[in-house]
Amino acid sequence: MTSQKTPRYIGIEGAIGVGKTSLAKLLAQKFGSRLIQEEVANNPFLERFYEERRKYAFQTQLYFLLSRYRQQRELAQGKLFEKGVVSDYVLAKDKIFAYLNLEEDEISLYEMVYKLLVPTVPRPDLVIYLQARPEVLLARIRKRGVEYERNISLDYLRMLSDAYNEYFFHYNETPLLVVNTSEIDFVESPRDLEQLVREVKSVKRGTQHYIPLGSR
Repeated sequence: MTSQKTPRYIGIEGAIGVGKTSLAKLLAQKFGSRLIQEEVANNPFLERFYEERRKYAFQTQLYFLLSRYRQQRELAQGKLFEKGVVSDYVLAKDKIFAYLNLEEDEISLYEMVYKLLVPTVPRPDLVIYLQARPEVLLARIRKRGVEYERNISLDYLRMLSDAYNEYFFHYNETPLLVVNTSEIDFVESPRDLEQLVREVKSVKRGTQHYIPLGSR
């Protein structure tokens, strides 16, 4: 029987409220890896974006792209992979938000910048895509009570979830683990976390789906 090996670089993705950062912290602790967190709160346009999406979409998106790129380049230049890395985002997902929120002429400009930057950053050894029903996402967002997230609507979460599902349905850049989190709580339930860790270690190639029955 072959031993299970932890991927050296794990990227975690999913819609807002799905638990990306919570899982990244838990896996980094579990595996003794370095934790990389997206610098969301530093984006000066984000609060205005949630109030007026159309008006502030391009500024918000470009800031995120450049911020994510800078962080990933620093990651590539250091010896950070020696003990492993767990990131609560994947740079390639930036396009999901761009195509959801930008106008056609803005997308053309965005694509020019994206194509210059993204090929130069390291690619994860495994991407974990966390899913949850939009109603579950909204409940989790309301529970954490972040002020600038108060205007996020269920309709927006439905659009975002559909965009994520479409993106990862066609995703083939790295091994992919798709996890439905609607019925589990890997933060509060050690059993849920242990089962998820086993799934993470078992992924070798291609796409693997994990649909747990729920916490007990």
